[in-house]
Amino acid sequence: MKVEPLVLPVFAQPVELHTKRCVLRPWKDSDLAPWCEMNADAEVRRHFPSVCTEEQARGEAQRCRDAIAQRGWGMWALEVPGVFPFAGFVGLAVPHYDAPWIPAVEIGWRLPRAAWGQGFATEAAQAALEFGFARLGLNQIVAIAVPSNAASLRVMTRLGMVRDEAGDFDHPRVEAGHPLRRHVLFRTRAVHGA
Repeated sequence: MKVEPLVLPVFAQPVELHTKRCVLRPWKDSDLAPWCEMNADAEVRRHFPSVCTEEQARGEAQRCRDAIAQRGWGMWALEVPGVFPFAGFVGLAVPHYDAPWIPAVEIGWRLPRAAWGQGFATEAAQAALEFGFARLGLNQIVAIAVPSNAASLRVMTRLGMVRDEAGDFDHPRVEAGHPLRRHVLFRTRAVHGA
């Protein structure tokens, strides 16, 4: 069965989202140093196969910046004004790997330890979901995590996402036999009508 690619809206100017406490915004050069430091932290990266080198972290940040420059939206830099000038990222991405549920738009987040446990990921991700449904016209948004990532699974549940066990998969970017290869899939769908 041939799967049609997603056709997604593009905005001429980068979109910024604001919540009560958070700003999801385009990346700044000043975000790079704390981003690299965060991704070198073994605790932040414990649900990934490894920490990132500075080059790897800068490459990921550049891909985030490029996506926002091209589409106007993506994995935004997270700012908590007056608290954290940069608190990681939260946003929407189009996965470019092979999984049974692709094509899809995925929501994700990654915050430094200092920003954990304060509800920032949930608050910012809720704004990203609302943007995806209201402004991008998506019918559904997915999220993935390794089964041991209890904090991310709690955020997904708080967002109203539901586990789709049939969509669980072995991540193709994690080597076979690695304990973090298996990922679980969560979905949430747009609510149509009033």
